Amino acid sequence: MKVWFITGASRGFGALMTKEALAAGDAVVATARNSSTVVEQFGDNPNLLAVALDVTNEAQAKEAAAKAVERFGRVDILVNNAGYGLLGAVEEATAEEIEKLYATNVFGLLKVTRAMLPYMRRQRSGHILNFSSVGGYFGYPGWGVYGSTKFAVEGLSESLAAELKPFGIKVTIVEPGFFRTDFLADNSLSVSAAAIPEYIGTPAGNMRDIAADANHAQPGNPAKLAAGIVTLVNSANPPLRMPFGSDTVAVIEEQNASVARELAEWRELALSTDFPKGEVVS
Repeated sequence: MKVWFITGASRGFGALMTKEALAAGDAVVATARNSSTVVEQFGDNPNLLAVALDVTNEAQAKEAAAKAVERFGRVDILVNNAGYGLLGAVEEATAEEIEKLYATNVFGLLKVTRAMLPYMRRQRSGHILNFSSVGGYFGYPGWGVYGSTKFAVEGLSESLAAELKPFGIKVTIVEPGFFRTDFLADNSLSVSAAAIPEYIGTPAGNMRDIAADANHAQPGNPAKLAAGIVTLVNSANPPLRMPFGSDTVAVIEEQNASVARELAEWRELALSTDFPKGEVVS
């Protein structure tokens, strides 16, 4: 039996992963701002511990981690899933909107991870799954600030993977594309109130309409992603990056090809800035 600790477990991917893990016979510490929403969904299950957690509250994160270990003795899988989106051009986002987004998507992830790592290091095992996005691999117009939080998650996770390898702890970056959850709905997505008229008709401005039209029409099946996560954590050699969705795979392939083309074009200039080999500079 594995022990999971999942943030944002009251709905969306978090709730579906909780369901899949429990169905597999694992134990789940399911956290949400309001833990009663978790109990309402999953009822009384000896393998379930519902814990109230606002990921922006470091003291609460430490308390939740302690409760998890007290109840089940260890945590095998930490899933940093809690987060939300912000739609709008970079210029349109206010300082308050940006700081609030980073408080959850980046600093919240860090607080929960730091709270859990002492236990994982002690047990010399564990698997951390950090939810990024296709927007953490490619910058979309209209999603710049949100994407920047996911780029941050990717960079942090790469370093974490190297830092934690000596302790037997694995790290995987989960990169979903557009899945049919409530991510684009009013209760999950924040939209910058400052709509600058000059952006109307541009890619950033058009993204507001595209997102509204795409809500609940996305190609990805969230239940299949949740099942895929269970497959992933049972792998002996999980990947550093795990994209989910045909749209994500297509974007990654094109982005990699684009970077390779650009590097080939500018390779000579890029290499020209080194000191000549063997040159000694006093």
